[in-house]
Amino acid sequence: MKLYNLKDSNEKVNFFQAIKLGLGQKQGLFFPLDLPKIEKEKLEELLKMDFITRSSNILSYFIGDEINQKELHNRVKKAFLFSPPRLVKITKNIACFELFHGPTLAFKDFGARFMAQMLSHLNQDGNNSLITILTATSGDTGAAVAHAFYGMKNVRVIILYPKGKISEFQEKLFCTLGGNIHTIAINGSFDECQTLVKKSFNDIVLKKSTGLNSANSINISRLLAQICYYFEAFSLIPKEKREKIVISVPCGNFGNLTAGLLAKSLGLSILSFIASTNANDTVPRFLATGQWKPYTTISTISNAMDISQPNNWPRVEELFHRKKWNLKKLGYGSVSDTETKHTLLELKKLGYISEPHAAIAYKLLKNKLKDDQFGLFLGTAHPAKFKKTIENILDITLPLPKKLAKINNLPLLSHNMLPNFSQLRKFLLDI
Repeated sequence: MKLYNLKDSNEKVNFFQAIKLGLGQKQGLFFPLDLPKIEKEKLEELLKMDFITRSSNILSYFIGDEINQKELHNRVKKAFLFSPPRLVKITKNIACFELFHGPTLAFKDFGARFMAQMLSHLNQDGNNSLITILTATSGDTGAAVAHAFYGMKNVRVIILYPKGKISEFQEKLFCTLGGNIHTIAINGSFDECQTLVKKSFNDIVLKKSTGLNSANSINISRLLAQICYYFEAFSLIPKEKREKIVISVPCGNFGNLTAGLLAKSLGLSILSFIASTNANDTVPRFLATGQWKPYTTISTISNAMDISQPNNWPRVEELFHRKKWNLKKLGYGSVSDTETKHTLLELKKLGYISEPHAAIAYKLLKNKLKDDQFGLFLGTAHPAKFKKTIENILDITLPLPKKLAKINNLPLLSHNMLPNFSQLRKFLLDI
């Protein structure tokens, strides 16, 4: 698999080089040089396979012979060794595709665990140099990455997150592990955390001396893993409904939407997507006006989407350009906290307990879906991760899943830091 740097097309790397580098020169994102297309007959075969077998087949279209099929299958099996996604009917023509049945109760388990398996594969080939995973999280990435790499030999993980701006259980899931997992509460926004990560990758000396890598969705391995569950969704939908499917994606850094678009590029007959955001609506405003004008990030109850400068948007634009798709046909919209609360109550009346991110996706899907279409909205996190918020809005008591009950009383092990690069640099060099 060859990939090129979106900011310097002369820089080309293979799949494993892209994983190790994370970002290219000038902080450019890597993007596939070839966009494979699955023939319709083969697509039908894939949709009949089990989730693991299908996923390893899909990933092989991108990775090629850089890893043999048997080893790839084993790595995918280890990565996705948890309950597969579920399709839950909400109304006659709308269903929630639940992606939160993994170890950290969020969709990001798929990408983080696959990336960990790919790095483990590299390490088994005698590459025992230290790898430092530096990543920023607005909520769910932190836990998924921490658990995926916890205890892994020659890997240390540093996770930055905006202090006081993620839920209690999101924080508990990754700030109580210790060992090779180091967490830093930054007194600022997610965008400031993300800026610190980018500055670190720009520091050549720091990057080389610490073996710096990123597990954000900027890393191509995470993105490719997420393609797999879109195929799982199709396998669960009746054949007669597969030709008019609209998918509403809760968007923060836009990696999940990018993966869905790549699934469409591969051959899935997805009619359209809706890029669903909260009040941090840089992309919806851009699609409406043609002006890219990020505002200061606003804290919302859908905190994992509190991102004003989404990293993956250049990949979305590149794919639309390469496929000659019309960007104006991408659905979009933003939902306020007040509307989100009303939507959570509406879903409760329909017999479904959701959480803020999925509620936003449902709200926009319901508003835009036509009668002859079938709509999916992605359930990206378990409602219990936002226990206090959900209980206050819905006036219910949410039982804690075992995974959260185990960590409920554990102490936080985080460091505290201002959004200061010199301070972070010293920390990275000293640990």
